[in-house]
Amino acid sequence: MVGNTLSSPTPFTPPTTEEARLSWLRLIRSRRVGPATFQRLLAEHGSAAAALDALPGIARAAGVEDYAPCPADLALHEMEAGLRKGARLLFLGAPDYPAALAALSDPPPVLWARGRASTLAQPGIGLVGARNASSLGARMARKLAEGLGHHGFTIVSGLARGIDAAAHGAALKTGTIAVLAGGVDVLYPAENEMLGASIADQGMLLSEQPMGLQPQARHFPRRNRLIAGLSRAVVVVEAAEGSGSLITARDALDQGREVMAVPGHPMDARAAGANLLIREGARLVRSVEDVIEALEHSLTEPAPAPQAPKRAGPGAAPDTLTLHRMILDRLSASPLPEDQLLRDLDLPAHALAPALLFLELDGRIQRQPGGMLARN
Repeated sequence: MVGNTLSSPTPFTPPTTEEARLSWLRLIRSRRVGPATFQRLLAEHGSAAAALDALPGIARAAGVEDYAPCPADLALHEMEAGLRKGARLLFLGAPDYPAALAALSDPPPVLWARGRASTLAQPGIGLVGARNASSLGARMARKLAEGLGHHGFTIVSGLARGIDAAAHGAALKTGTIAVLAGGVDVLYPAENEMLGASIADQGMLLSEQPMGLQPQARHFPRRNRLIAGLSRAVVVVEAAEGSGSLITARDALDQGREVMAVPGHPMDARAAGANLLIREGARLVRSVEDVIEALEHSLTEPAPAPQAPKRAGPGAAPDTLTLHRMILDRLSASPLPEDQLLRDLDLPAHALAPALLFLELDGRIQRQPGGMLARN
């Protein structure tokens, strides 16, 4: 099962001074500023520092009087905490930023990394699955991780118990990346602390979250998206229907990656999700050779990336209050693609962008990965 192969978004110019790096971190840590909003603010104002200066005024125009960007002291404290833990910041557009993530439609502007930079140079394979993995499932994950590692792949997973832990452990010698839902200094769950420390020493821990952040349920979907983004393919070993592993697989499809799955017994609930993926067209995996065969055609090509949303033709923009009402009327708790909203409203992107930013800062709408919008 392969997602659509799409074109890459416009590249970013990374910060080159300590002051500019601090401004980038402050901007992405500011309340209600996510990756997509960060990109829009940078494009409109030219620099993170200028965007920080403009934010209070933008918020006031949205009716938020008490808005303040992330304080410089707080961002500086985070940078110092990262240095104490041996972590480093990776900025979008810089040579050490993961190229596969940079090609996404809304990549994290800033990442924290702990470990060996060389781990990012190898093509990645995502190996994900059930936390309550069966003995057979864990054995299969170890076999795949070890074999793919010897073929030159970095194994990417999420440091969860079960399949994730088995895959990371088997790939320590050849290269593995653990993408965390919390800070790179927070090894969760506690039972995987020793494994996480080994990955920090021999592989890499990666996160878009602030140092010290304890992971919460709402952080895991973004972590799953980064796992998919770092990977040429995602292999699901065991997964129940509706599990986080299936979310990772859907993200992989959206990003144009290959999705594969190891079949399981039809009466084992832990295999239901993987079997469903196979029924829907995912490549069936029995061995390392199945994965290698599926990827042979793409190993010399750059990883595919989503296309920037297509914009509708120009239309007459209504007044601000009317436009806000029209946007909110179109949105619901179910996410809607931004390009679909543009088509529905028959407005140009430059007319809609400021209104979306106002509503986001006001907390009335929420941006989600993949260019999706939802009403709070």
